[in-house]
Amino acid sequence: MPETGRTLAPAPADRAADTDRAADADLALLTLRLGDDALILGQRLCQWITRAPTIEEDLALSNIALDLVGHARALLARSGQLDGTGRSEDDLAFGRTDRAFRNALLTELPNGDFAVTVARQLAFTHYAVLLQQALADGTDRELAAFGARAAKETAFHRRHADLWTVRLGLGTEESTRRMRAGLEQVWPYTAELFDEDDLTDRLVAAGVLPPLAALRTAWQASVAAVLDRAGLTVPAPTWQGRGGRQGLHTEAFGPLIAEMQSVRRQFPGGTW
Repeated sequence: MPETGRTLAPAPADRAADTDRAADADLALLTLRLGDDALILGQRLCQWITRAPTIEEDLALSNIALDLVGHARALLARSGQLDGTGRSEDDLAFGRTDRAFRNALLTELPNGDFAVTVARQLAFTHYAVLLQQALADGTDRELAAFGARAAKETAFHRRHADLWTVRLGLGTEESTRRMRAGLEQVWPYTAELFDEDDLTDRLVAAGVLPPLAALRTAWQASVAAVLDRAGLTVPAPTWQGRGGRQGLHTEAFGPLIAEMQSVRRQFPGGTW
């Protein structure tokens, strides 16, 4: 028998199980963050339906939103599996309060005019393609498979944003003014996409995520090239909006979530 007061070291199997649980918890939070990004941006783009400048843009933004909802479903379902709760993607989308969402603030910004939406899409899609391509080369097999699929779809979203950025930037005096204003409005919220914390540090060390500083450098070069083609310059904001990853959101977020969850709240447990 062990001596009184002596603490036994965990068995190797116990240590391995603890390590696996910690890794699952990290992946659960990562997929929650990324799933919330896709879900909330998709919801924002849905608000353009019947309001876009042209029928073609109505269809284009609707299709981009559908792709994002598909990404959100895959990521949120994985998060519910990994965190041990067994929650489905619907549970996570419609059963949480606004403080439980972990999306970056950029994705929840109001649509504004069309140029604001284009600026938001430019910033997010260039980030998302780079991230998804990096996930495809990462050590987590399921995230790698997701990244490989999603990057192909998001590349089309990026092309759409690039074309409109150039078209508005080189268009009329009014379209150029609006595009510049849209960039100025959106850019303070871009830094949060690349914020590092204990979670990202662990995931980078595990080979799941790329170094975010390198990702940001690639993103800056990518968006700068598009803005140069458009005759525009990269904004230099004097402040940065943060807090979304910790559940602290903008004033516009509450009404967005209420709208998204309205049917579930009115008919809890309903099925169709």
